[in-house]
Amino acid sequence: MIQKSIKNLLPVAILFFLATGKSFAHDEPAKASNATGKMATYFSSETVSDLYELLLRYGPIQPGKPSSLKLFISDAVTNAPVDSAKLNITTPEDSSLVFKVIQIAQGQYEITGFFPQKKEYSLTVSMNAANGPDLLLLADVDVGKELPQDKHEETAAAVAHWYNSSWFFGFIGLFAGLLLMFFVMKKRSSKIKTWILIFLCVLPAATYNPAQAHDEPASSQSSGVSTTFMVEKETQFLFKILTIKTEKQDFAASKEIFATVVPAPQGMAVIQSPQTGRIVSLNVNVGEHINKGQAVATIEQSIDAGTQINIISQKNSIESEYEAAKAQYNRLKSIEDIAAKKDVTEAKARYESALKNKQLFDANTGKNIGSNKLVTLFAPISGIVGTFNYSIGSVISAGQTVFQITNLEKVYAEAQVFTNDVAILKRASRFTASSNQNDTIQYNLKLISAAQDVNAGNQSQRVLFEVLNTNGQLKIGENIRIRMYTNDIVQQVVISSNAIIDVNGKPAVFIKDKAEQFTVSFVQPGDNNGRATVILKGIEEGEHVVTNNVYQMKMIYQNQ
Repeated sequence: MIQKSIKNLLPVAILFFLATGKSFAHDEPAKASNATGKMATYFSSETVSDLYELLLRYGPIQPGKPSSLKLFISDAVTNAPVDSAKLNITTPEDSSLVFKVIQIAQGQYEITGFFPQKKEYSLTVSMNAANGPDLLLLADVDVGKELPQDKHEETAAAVAHWYNSSWFFGFIGLFAGLLLMFFVMKKRSSKIKTWILIFLCVLPAATYNPAQAHDEPASSQSSGVSTTFMVEKETQFLFKILTIKTEKQDFAASKEIFATVVPAPQGMAVIQSPQTGRIVSLNVNVGEHINKGQAVATIEQSIDAGTQINIISQKNSIESEYEAAKAQYNRLKSIEDIAAKKDVTEAKARYESALKNKQLFDANTGKNIGSNKLVTLFAPISGIVGTFNYSIGSVISAGQTVFQITNLEKVYAEAQVFTNDVAILKRASRFTASSNQNDTIQYNLKLISAAQDVNAGNQSQRVLFEVLNTNGQLKIGENIRIRMYTNDIVQQVVISSNAIIDVNGKPAVFIKDKAEQFTVSFVQPGDNNGRATVILKGIEEGEHVVTNNVYQMKMIYQNQ
């Protein structure tokens, strides 16, 4: 009878054991990956004044033994490392202690000495550097203190006892199940057996968690990414992480529009052949600066027989008229005292007219009445010679372009201004432009012509600006950005536009909270003038915002 009862309750007892044994998954809390931060590997103490920020880092200090501490000194506003600082370090707890300081890197100093007792000390730092003299106090230098252990290691040590093991509770559950089922199986009612079996099947797994038993904070179970992260001072100095203290400033509203560089009326000339002929000489080179009136090319014009006969005939007629008029005028002038004054005057006018016609004919033919005629081309403006379309010996037709001359000292910018920007254009007191190729150079603009017509395609208005381009950086056809400034001054929190970066699809900045602690702050940008941006939300006045190498800060944050 007993054997039969054991056979009947054994499967149910095993089921009870397996239900209890689900707690075995909690036997390895030390391997949990839900830690919220790294275990501390050093102690630190920091202080800041109006001039300097000091960070002291050190490992466990043994009383009475030589110790080495690392001191980081940076500018309190810009976070730039401070070099060549003269330091004198003492401690109020024991004025007899002597500390030696040497600089080991940019903004990094090593302090060596010893502390005789196991207690907290304070270090008084008297220093003189580029920002001037200052006196700072580094408190809570704990001598004899050991680094804290990792929480997961403490948890693993706690559950290492046999009475905390899930196996212990599993076997206790198995024994209790066997004992319970032994008495229950004596009942002959199948209904009772069925309800007990259902109860055991739905029995929840053991929820005993050693981590909770040792009061592990619930926050450590969170898997979310914190907006606060640590950046060690060495990394800050290496990547030149610089900051600026935010404050409300006078900000002039502005608006950016786009424009295209076009030549000024006297800024481009086209050298074309007036006649069909052959290029016999080119007196300039590509890229050469030439002056107005300089001879640039010579064209040899080919003349057919009929044209040549006509030229010769005209030449003979002009020369005959000139010789006859000259002879008549000389004869009458020799007898001027007896000749009629009217005849002398008419002879003089005839002679002068013939002389002008002869000079004009010689100038156009170059005194060349053969089958070939040389035509010299002159530069109409000063500027830079462009690329040649033809070379020496090429045959060119009348009206074809040999090359262009461009003067980039003064160019025009043609902008398309839409309806929403017209009001700002009318109130604008200053205009500047920057190239897409090099936005570090700013150009001052002068409004030449306001809109006279509207583009039917996009309803924009055509506006012309004059740009003094003395360095020749702007090129014809280049797209540039024009910023219109008004006199509407507002008081706002303003930061450098370089400090704003996209983080997870949102504009954000990095704020320095402590010497090695930074926070990501998502912001709402307002107006900007190309260099500075108004921040409507996300930054308070007086906070230190990272302005240099922001991309490196983003990479550090995303890789935490």
